[in-house]
Parts: sequence; structure tokens; C-alpha cells
Amino acid sequence: MKIKQLLSFVFAFGIVSTVSAQNSDEKPYVTKSFNNTALNTLTVETSGGSIGVTGGKNTGFQVEMFVRPNNWNGKSQLSKEEIEDRLEDYDILIGTEGTKVIATAKRKSGTKWDNSKGISISFKIVSPRNVATNLKTSGGSIRIASLTGDQNFTTSGGSLKVQDLEGSITGRTSGGSIDVANCSKNINLSTSGGSIKASNLFGIIELKTSGGSIELNKLDGEIAAHTSGGSVRGDDIKGSLNAGTSGGSVRLANVSGSLKASTSAGSVEVSMAKLGKYLDLKSSAGSIRVSMPLESGMDLNLRGNKVSIPLKNFDGSVEKDRVNGKLNGGGVPVTLSASSGSVYVNQ
Repeated sequence: MKIKQLLSFVFAFGIVSTVSAQNSDEKPYVTKSFNNTALNTLTVETSGGSIGVTGGKNTGFQVEMFVRPNNWNGKSQLSKEEIEDRLEDYDILIGTEGTKVIATAKRKSGTKWDNSKGISISFKIVSPRNVATNLKTSGGSIRIASLTGDQNFTTSGGSLKVQDLEGSITGRTSGGSIDVANCSKNINLSTSGGSIKASNLFGIIELKTSGGSIELNKLDGEIAAHTSGGSVRGDDIKGSLNAGTSGGSVRLANVSGSLKASTSAGSVEVSMAKLGKYLDLKSSAGSIRVSMPLESGMDLNLRGNKVSIPLKNFDGSVEKDRVNGKLNGGGVPVTLSASSGSVYVNQ
């Protein structure tokens, strides 16, 4: 059975619903529950508030809607009557459609914006763990946790807090930071205006920011991390990492695996616990300093204003500004290139 209910009908015919005036205790304006075991997808959209989704509930969904005054209109809370008056400018939908739970709040087309009556409409949902989501807000943060499946979420004006997800994870923000932890499988997150902090991730991982730094801790898999406006720092990285920055330094410790890293505006410092299939480091504006085991076979291609490396069992050419040849019979390609600085290995 197809059910689409506007707010006025939700109050009258909802399975379980309550309505209350918003107050300083942050009670929800609407609470609604859906207990159909066939429900496995969640769609949430709001134009001026935050979205929070937490999985792990044994059965059913609980949807809470919060209505708050915007910060600039001079009020910290609204009466029930004030909320109802301001909601006249919005289309509110809380209901189900097939196997999908829907919670949306959109301004009606053609309504004139009044700053003195501005409101923020947020949703907080508790769901079963095995649920796919599609979340969108243009004016708030998104928090999503404890779910498996396909997760898609976007905000134009807030941060992303992502925890304990497993599956295909795609998140975007145009104006905030990203904090992601304890997730696995396919992870693709980007921001145009903030930093990224990632920890305890496993799988295919892609992280991108145009305006902040990137911090990586305890990552394992096929990893890409790039920023146009900050540094890249990391510790305990396994698998393969492709990292780059146009506006800062690169600092990586305890790396086990294949590594490609570059910077256009800083230095590179790397500590390799174990080499993978390759090591490729480039700096256009600073030095490169690497600590790594030298017992295995390598094909060395090192270039800089000065190159310093302890060499034994080496066959090739050694000059002040370059080293090129085979170490221990050759093997893993090691390319270190500093256009405006020196290269130091185990120094």
C-alpha cells in the first residue's frame, strides 16, 4: 500500500506520533514510528536544518522532526502557535512509500522569504542497521552512523560526521569539515571548504578537500587523499596510498605498502615500515626526507639539490644532486624528486 502523508494528516493518522511546542529541552515537534519489517530505505531532505541517522534499532524506524528559530532572528525558542504559523510556508512530508521511509521539509515555491520568521527544520532518525539512505540538506550538518548498505548524503552548508558504516559510502559538503571513523568497503567523501579527519578505515577510500588539511590514522586498503589548500598527515597506513597537496606539507609515519605522494608548496617527510610495489615522492618547493629499510632490492631514481643516502651493494651512478641505479640487485622502483630542495634517506 502506498502512503504519502502531509504533516496535517500525519498528526491525525500516524501509526505513532506526537506533537509538542519546541522548547529549550530540545523535544521534537513531531515523533513518528514505522514498524513495517519490509522498510529498508530512507530518504531525508530539508532546506534549512541538520540530519542525523543512527542504525542499530532491532526493528522499525523512529522519525523525529525539530523546528527551531534561525539564529539571526533574536529568539531561542518558539511556541506551538508560532511554529504552526511558520510551517505554513513549507511542504512537510513524513510517511512511507513501498519499502521507503520519507521525511522531507521544503519551502513552498513562490513563498517570500522573511528573516524575522526564519526557521530551521531538522530530522533525527533511528533505524535498523541494514538500511540504505539518501540524505540532503542545504543548511546544516549530517551525522550518520551504524548502518550497512548504500549511503548517499550531501550538504551545502555543514559538516559531515560519519561513523561505523559498511558498504558504498558517498558524502559531499560544500561548506564544512569531514570526520569519518570505523568504516569499510567503498568510501568516497569530499568537501570544498573544510578539513578531513579519517581513522580506522578499510577498503577503497577516496578523500578530497579544496580548502583544508587531511589527517589519516589507521587506514588499510586502496587509498587516495588530496587537498588543494592544506597539509596531509598520517600514521599507520597499509595497502596503497596516493596522497597530494597543492598548499602544504606531507608527513606520513609507519607506512607499510605502496606510496605515491606529492606537494607543490612544502616538504615531504615519510617513515616506511615496509615497502610495497613502489615508492614515489615529489616536492616542488621543499626537501624530501625518508626513513625506510634498505635491505631489499630497489631501483633508485633520486634527484634534488643534494642527495644523501647510505649505499651498500649498489650498482649505478652517484652524484651530488642525483643517484640512479640498482640497490641489492634492483627491484622496487623508488623515485624521490625535490625540485627546490634536498633528498635525505635514513639521515
